[in-house]
Amino acid sequence: MNDEAVLCDVRDSIARITLNRPGQSNAFDLDAAREFSSVVERIASSEARAVLLTGNGPRFCAGGDVASMVVADDRGAYLRELARTLEAGLRAMSELPIPVIAAVQGAVAGAGLAVVLNADVVVAARSTKFLTAYAGIGLTPDCGVSYLLPRAVGQQRALELALTGRVLSADEALEWGLVAQVVDADDLTSAADELVVRVASGAVAALGDAKRLIRSSFEMPRLQSAAAEVDSIANAVTRDEAITLIEAFTKRG
Repeated sequence: MNDEAVLCDVRDSIARITLNRPGQSNAFDLDAAREFSSVVERIASSEARAVLLTGNGPRFCAGGDVASMVVADDRGAYLRELARTLEAGLRAMSELPIPVIAAVQGAVAGAGLAVVLNADVVVAARSTKFLTAYAGIGLTPDCGVSYLLPRAVGQQRALELALTGRVLSADEALEWGLVAQVVDADDLTSAADELVVRVASGAVAALGDAKRLIRSSFEMPRLQSAAAEVDSIANAVTRDEAITLIEAFTKRG
């Protein structure tokens, strides 16, 4: 078995990231967080046109590795570095100029939610459970969860998840806007593969700009967002991919 905590394979224009600590429910210790950041850096300098993020084993990601926290000489310092490193890696993934598709199964807990929230489109197996989990061990949200979760599901729902320990089913996560698709477990791999191939074959520069505009809209006034849209579309229309697609569009009967 490969002992790398995070696997990465870039081929056929698709970068495939696999969380690879199934014995720990793909929870992140500091080494795994560092590996994840390195993988994202590698993808950023590759020719990949899309990313598919998955997790080995029955559970997608249980968040931070509690066992690694317990044995740390200085738990506060260790957790500070773990949270800082993983948040930076996840944020870098969200800022990749290509679509990131996540396929999740089993359980998405704690910082596992941050992994999902930093992906662009999430496909979930129907049996997947989603929970914040932090309060159950006396901890608080990290890795961007407190910033991204209310923007995805609304403040009241985010607070309910954080304060009551509510566990969401995949269908509820779909209803709340936390995931984009729910499929039967046997169909998860094929559904995610089909989706990532489709986006990788699209107008990837335009998709990357659309992703940037939508994600950055939370951080700027509407007038500034509108100006960014104007600049983006004016630049996009001069690119080869747009020129080719527009020409084909105008020739349709």
